Amino acid sequence: MLFMKTTFRNTLRKNRITLALLLLSGLLLFCARTVDDFAEWYAAHIYPVWVNLFGRFFGLFLFSVSELLLYVLLLAVLIDLFRTLRRGPRALLSWLRRLACVASVLLLLFVLNCGINYQRTSFSQKSGIATSSYSTQELEELCLWLTEEINARADAVSRDAEGLLCLPARGIGQLAVEAMHGLGELYPDLQGYYPQPKPVLLSRILSFEGLTGIYSPFTIEANYNRDMTAYNLPFTMCHELSHLRGFMQEDEANFIAFLACENAAQTEFQYSGYLTAWIHATNALYRADRASWQEVRALLCDEAQIDLTANNQYWAAHEGIVSEVSDVVNDTYLKANGQSDGIASYGRMVDLLLAYRASDN
Repeated sequence: MLFMKTTFRNTLRKNRITLALLLLSGLLLFCARTVDDFAEWYAAHIYPVWVNLFGRFFGLFLFSVSELLLYVLLLAVLIDLFRTLRRGPRALLSWLRRLACVASVLLLLFVLNCGINYQRTSFSQKSGIATSSYSTQELEELCLWLTEEINARADAVSRDAEGLLCLPARGIGQLAVEAMHGLGELYPDLQGYYPQPKPVLLSRILSFEGLTGIYSPFTIEANYNRDMTAYNLPFTMCHELSHLRGFMQEDEANFIAFLACENAAQTEFQYSGYLTAWIHATNALYRADRASWQEVRALLCDEAQIDLTANNQYWAAHEGIVSEVSDVVNDTYLKANGQSDGIASYGRMVDLLLAYRASDN
């Protein structure tokens, strides 16, 4: 019995930092989910401090620091494991303790810069955009409106020899920041500092995972897949930047990205926003009324059709077991953070678009 007590004390002593960090993370998440207004207070008063501190610091680097740190961390863990195994099985326990300590630090960073914000008041609630049930006719009208907006801009943007949308080689990230700042003038909750979104160096990894972009809560960076079809880029950049205002729900981030693109000065951004919204809306129409979907689909101009065809071909070339596993992981992650629909929550953007459109009419 004495030996067991001594062993227990030694275990607590050696792991006290890890346990403290885990307890703090658990307490913060518990408060976010159970204490009224805690998450909203945190998102409004504490989270902006981390954005202004860490976001500004890591924003000084032109490359994705989170991507580099990921590779360094994986390499360090593997080297440390190899050295540990050479010392014998007994050393493995120490390695596991070190790994647990690193994991607890990362968990706390996730909670501070992401996890708590999942429980805050939604952007739609704060902006007075109330969703409700809608008819197939209303959905079709939304799709027709989006089609008109796309067609009005499709031949006004620059295109390459293959007819694909062509974006500026430089400065696209700064334009995304300007679009978010412009939207902040309309919606005060979106005001604040935005670092430039950064391309992931090994974007092919994201492509095989079926990801257009990713927000890093560990460095407060907005990262995007630089390899995908160009029309995705403005919308994706604004989507990831919206997370820096503490709006983590994916449907809301999509809606915010649409608003940012729609109100941007650049036609390319407007085109990106309308075309991405069109995909979400017509997918919903396809499920509701295939005949109506075919009518709307036929009205889309040839220029936009070229972009969509290239996009479909790109993602089809990267489908496989990796993307399937990624979908499962992403679905589980979203459900664990309060989005009960999982990856289906991305489709709820249509409800917000319908409510937004109704409020304008």
